[in-house]
Amino acid sequence: MDRDRPVRSVLICHHDEPLNRFALARWLASFTELAAIVVIHEPQARFMRRIRREIRRVGLLRFADVLAFRLYYRLALAASDGAWEAAILRDLLERYPDIPNSCRVLDTASPNSAEVLGLLREVQPDVVLARCKNILKKEVFSVASVGTFVMHPGVCPEYRNAHGCFWALAQRDLDKVGMTLLRVDPGVDTGPVFGYFGCRFDESAESHVVIQSRVVFDNLDALRAKFEEILNGRAQPIDTTGRPSRAWGQPWLTSYLRWKRAARRSAR
Repeated sequence: MDRDRPVRSVLICHHDEPLNRFALARWLASFTELAAIVVIHEPQARFMRRIRREIRRVGLLRFADVLAFRLYYRLALAASDGAWEAAILRDLLERYPDIPNSCRVLDTASPNSAEVLGLLREVQPDVVLARCKNILKKEVFSVASVGTFVMHPGVCPEYRNAHGCFWALAQRDLDKVGMTLLRVDPGVDTGPVFGYFGCRFDESAESHVVIQSRVVFDNLDALRAKFEEILNGRAQPIDTTGRPSRAWGQPWLTSYLRWKRAARRSAR
């Protein structure tokens, strides 16, 4: 790559995820020229499409299990997780300097919109970091000269798609509780893998939301080092040939309760 200028980056994230929108943005700006932040404000219609897709995938009865977990999480876990996130956010905002005024912010309903594609083509990033739930179109993820990368909360290819950390915990596959740094390709979490990152966690006391945040935010120094290897052309993808591959979905309350019972037994 052309080293006569700083490495130029773009962050894609959701408006209601402050750890990504603010803390991860500052982290990325600490070692690259953060040219833009694409902030997604999803319309209700897209949320409903996601619901219909999950119903087709698991059926109505199992989707009731998904809804039961959503209600349980809101009533029993959301407040404590929110306090944990706020504390981590304060720490990271103190650790990293402000985002530079030169960084552009684009609010959009979709990362695949024409305005996002136009912005990417204009700023010509070396790397895009996509912290979003959306599947990106090829014309979007292929603009960056080095690539578009995701920090997937799950070990791929075994735990692709949504909530990989949750399902590894629920399956008692504790060696596979971690995050995968991969470069986006046309599939769903099927691109070249450049690293796995784990963390110390307390599965009895912590929710899967906290754990899947830890595997990212406890590893920011290691992730910076890995990105610098990638940007300097020294990183090689990890061979995942022959490993089992499965796409997972939303958490179920029944699986959550089984996981927590097993975690408490293991802690005795």
